Amino acid sequence: MNGPVVVGFDGSPESLAATDWAAREARRRELPLELLQAWPWPKTDVLGTDEAIRWSRQRLAAREAELRAELAGTEVGSAHVPEDPVEALTAAGRDATVLALGSRGLGTVHGFLVGSVSQQVLRRAACPVVLVRAGGAEPDGKAVRDVVVGVGLAHPCDGLLAFAFEAAALRSARLRIVHGWQPPLGSEYLSATAVEGTERDLSAVDRDLLDALAAPWRDRFPQVDATAELVHAAAADALVDASATAGLVVVGRRVRRRPFGPHLGPVAHAAVHHVGCPVAVVPYD
Repeated sequence: MNGPVVVGFDGSPESLAATDWAAREARRRELPLELLQAWPWPKTDVLGTDEAIRWSRQRLAAREAELRAELAGTEVGSAHVPEDPVEALTAAGRDATVLALGSRGLGTVHGFLVGSVSQQVLRRAACPVVLVRAGGAEPDGKAVRDVVVGVGLAHPCDGLLAFAFEAAALRSARLRIVHGWQPPLGSEYLSATAVEGTERDLSAVDRDLLDALAAPWRDRFPQVDATAELVHAAAADALVDASATAGLVVVGRRVRRRPFGPHLGPVAHAAVHHVGCPVAVVPYD
């Protein structure tokens, strides 16, 4: 897709981090960068609203000018829209290649605070959404860190692997394809010898499936050093642990047609709340 890299901006430290990340991503992909500031109160009959809108527009224009000066050769634009942020960002995601959002730091339960806007956009956006922590984006000039992608084996995930391989190629980074594996329920009642044999046989099957999943993408991206890792752990735990050395974590969100609307699966939920580096949530069928 050749749509722009879009980033939500509200002047907060989190959105500043997101614009930094989005600027680098736009330069890597050679795509336009668009800053989007959604103002949810279109009416101006409340005392002080005109001044607040004027100040927010000035803040947006200043950030746009800063990034245009930094990104020579990259098209940079901005928009201030009188719409609900969730609706505006979701609409922008229909034509974007990537949508970047800021996220607050650690909360009282040792997890990241993901605001209601980010949570709703993550569930609804048609394009990959990258959540960037304040202070979590890797600045230019530092050693390249791994791209880590968490995969399941029960369903095809071509869109997820396509994004992960491309992200690794753009960064000249190693790609770690991680699959959390656990023995089947009921195996705890088997003898130790039977458990060992069962785990060995079943993990060998999953290892073959994981290698087969990665093989066509290795052929398509021969420049990427990609390793496939079968980790004896719950899928969410395996991904969060692997993120310790990552510069970007990629996780999927299966597009499901449910009566109660889209949602994040448990692995994606764990990643966006407990991984410190930028997290890309990629929708795929």
